Amino acid sequence: MLGTKGRMTQVFDDKGLVTPATIVTAGPLTVTQVKAKDKDGYAAMQVGFGAKKESRVKKPQTAKPFKHLREFSPASEAVNLQPGESIDISIFTAGDVVEVSAVSKGKGFQGVVKRHGFHGGPRSHGQKNRERSPGSIGGGGRAGGRVVKGMRMAGRMGGDRVTVKNLKVLQVDPATHTLLISGAIPGHPGSLVEIRG
Repeated sequence: MLGTKGRMTQVFDDKGLVTPATIVTAGPLTVTQVKAKDKDGYAAMQVGFGAKKESRVKKPQTAKPFKHLREFSPASEAVNLQPGESIDISIFTAGDVVEVSAVSKGKGFQGVVKRHGFHGGPRSHGQKNRERSPGSIGGGGRAGGRVVKGMRMAGRMGGDRVTVKNLKVLQVDPATHTLLISGAIPGHPGSLVEIRG
């Protein structure tokens, strides 16, 4: 299922225990293409989500003006959906365990202390500008004096695809197409999320 991340909230159970939850507006999805193993080499189902302005659609794509197109491998061969059919959030029930994938918030160019959790240099003994520096990155004693690949250094942080597993569906509301999923999920409010059962 594809959806849009909303704000976070709290859910109280029968015993009065509180669970943090994220509101996700999910679906409905429209099947745009079905790929068969004998014809295309693999089995998959392409779905479209979200409306797109007609003025922003190229002429060959006017038949399916969706904002997002994604391919999913069907969980079983018994799934037999045809192009044009719709999928809504009724496929989920409260208590289901799901995993959610999204692109995390971009944090810009960050140093090694924030990006990798480095401790920094000493705060005393005449050290002046070393508090948040990375320290040595190589030299003659290692790898012939070059900087080895994968060295943890300052750079862009965030903006990566992140998957969070073992989240629980707390509530399903088909009337408003909203799901309540326990815990925090990656991305900013309004970003696209993929929910897999």
